[in-house]
Amino acid sequence: MKNKVNIAIDGFSSCGKSTMAKELAIHYEYIYVDTGAMYRAVAIYAIKNNLISTTSFDKQTLVSKLDSIKIDFEYNKAEFKSDVILNGVNVENEIRTLEVSNLVSEVSQLVEVRTKMVIQQQEIAKNKGVVMDGRDIASVVLPNAEVKIFMTASPEVRAERRYKELIAKGDNVSLKDIIDNVNKRDYLDQNRKESPLIQVDDAIVLDNTNIGVKEQFNRAVEIIDKVILG
Repeated sequence: MKNKVNIAIDGFSSCGKSTMAKELAIHYEYIYVDTGAMYRAVAIYAIKNNLISTTSFDKQTLVSKLDSIKIDFEYNKAEFKSDVILNGVNVENEIRTLEVSNLVSEVSQLVEVRTKMVIQQQEIAKNKGVVMDGRDIASVVLPNAEVKIFMTASPEVRAERRYKELIAKGDNVSLKDIIDNVNKRDYLDQNRKESPLIQVDDAIVLDNTNIGVKEQFNRAVEIIDKVILG
């Protein structure tokens, strides 16, 4: 039997980290923890409680409410994926909007928010057999993960992918807005004071600018199997 390991996947926004992490979790029968979705859930909580907008952010109140925020994952049998549950309510679709995308980096920069999320994530990973994707998994959340993958792609390609996803959902957005959003998030993710997006020394880079989803997945499996099988 293969030994269970923890798999940490980091990288830029709209690189397909979540899609690949979910597929890897199914392939290895591991637990998938969508860390980015957890921060998005905090962001939607802040939006719904009028704590954040494009012009204001009541950080102090959000921090004071963190103990009231409970985030879970519920398996969606119809779509073969885990949905995000915020305080007992399914918010999977709400957290994927452009509004949340434009505000989530502001929320995730708060050290108090990150500390609370990291504690939950590390607890889940204690028994191994976990796949996590995000911006600081290998550097902060799971620094001892046996497998570390850093995903990247050109900003233009990532923006076009995100644009197609939102259009398919019926959102009225422009490609320019998405490109601006991608560049803004890249800057904020790499320059935030707490746990910035970095490529750790022992991570293996997977650039998917010019490869498809299937080839990307196969490359990841090769990387992981080498570690599991020794």
